[in-house]
This record gives sequence, structure tokens and C-alpha cells, in this order.
Amino acid sequence: MDAKEVRLERMTRVEAWERIESGGACVAIIPTGSIEQHLEHLTMGHDIRSATAVAEAVARRVYPSAIVAEPLRAGISEHHMAHRFGSVTLKPGTFHSVVWDACDSFVRHGMEHVLILNGHGGNVAPMRGVVNQFRRYFDAGIHFHSYWDFLPPEVAEECLVTGSVPGHAQEFETAMALHMFPDTVRVHTQALSTDEGVRAATAASGEGLLEAIVAALATHVESMARGDAPAEIDGL
Repeated sequence: MDAKEVRLERMTRVEAWERIESGGACVAIIPTGSIEQHLEHLTMGHDIRSATAVAEAVARRVYPSAIVAEPLRAGISEHHMAHRFGSVTLKPGTFHSVVWDACDSFVRHGMEHVLILNGHGGNVAPMRGVVNQFRRYFDAGIHFHSYWDFLPPEVAEECLVTGSVPGHAQEFETAMALHMFPDTVRVHTQALSTDEGVRAATAASGEGLLEAIVAALATHVESMARGDAPAEIDGL
């Protein structure tokens, strides 16, 4: 195992247990996202892939405090089903049940804090409506945030021409993809040549966005590990 492995599925049970039992790992990060259309230039796995990439970067930054769970790939994407083809959607109750069971698994194994780190807008309202119930039931530090919640406004203003965050397959998501996984961006598509926001996206701006998000989110995860993180983020 890598000396700084952060992904649960790459650990043996002994390696995972030693991290938890020692008190080194007390925060589980569960990436959530979607599999859905992202126009003609981004692949359908963008949301979950970006949430997972941010989760891993944060976990490495705060090592050994956090372990990244297996990503929950499908999300609530009914509003994309009219765009053929390939979007996968879960009913809100199904999504809630899967996230609930994932939280339950970690709490039962001794993790005191769980961060549900989201990368898809369609999951936000349904999860915000139930996360307090999660906290009460588990009597644990259950947090739900989208990774872009941690982007300081001044960084968005500096890095983005349009200033729109997150947008759907627009400048913000395209810039993040160009930096984190450029192989997924179809650079010779109509969207890149005609959409002003998409055309403005660069890998350099994506790097600046990612660094700012990871830095702020790492501070939040460290606060979770201490037990003094605010449940709600008022804006950075």
C-alpha cells in the first residue's frame, strides 16, 4: 500500500482498521455525484469524477485524518433525462437510502465524522432536506457540502471570466476538467467553439480553482476531526 493511501477500496481490512483504531483517521469522505449528460464536450461522469478528485486531494492534504469511501456514482438527475442519451437517475428516496447506508457503515466501524462531498447540483436540495435527520439518528458529525461551496468568491472572480459557479458544463466545470482530467474534454466540439463561457475555460484557471477549494475544504475537514466544524457554511 502507498504510504499515504487515502482510498478505502485500496486498503486491506487490517490497514483500514489500523488507521481508524489508532485515531489517525476519524473522518470518512463519501463522494457523491451523477452520471449524466454534460453537453457535447464533457463526459457523463464529470460530476462524480470531480467530487472524487477533490476528496482525494483533500484527504492527502490532511493525511492521516481522512479516508475516502467508494464514490456513490449515480445521483438525482431526472431533469436531464430529456437529453438523450446516457443519463442515469435515482429516485430521491433511493439516493437517500444509499447515502444513509454508507454513513451507517462508517459510523458502525468507529468513524466519528462523515463528510458527504457532493459534485452534482441535483443532489443538493434533497440532501439538505434530510442531513439534520442523519445527524440526529447517528449522533455523529454528518456533514453535506458540495465542493464548490468552499470556493472563495474572490478566487472565482479572479479565475473565471463569467463568474458562474458551478454552472452545468460551463466555464467552471470545463476549467476543472481541463486541469484535473483533460483526457475527458472533447476539444473539437461545437460547444467549445460557440459557447462564450466554455470557450473561456483554461487548465490554468482550473488549477487555481482546485487549489483554493482544496485548501478551504482541508481546513473544514481538520475542524471536523477536532469536532468543532460548523454544520453549515455561510460563504467564504
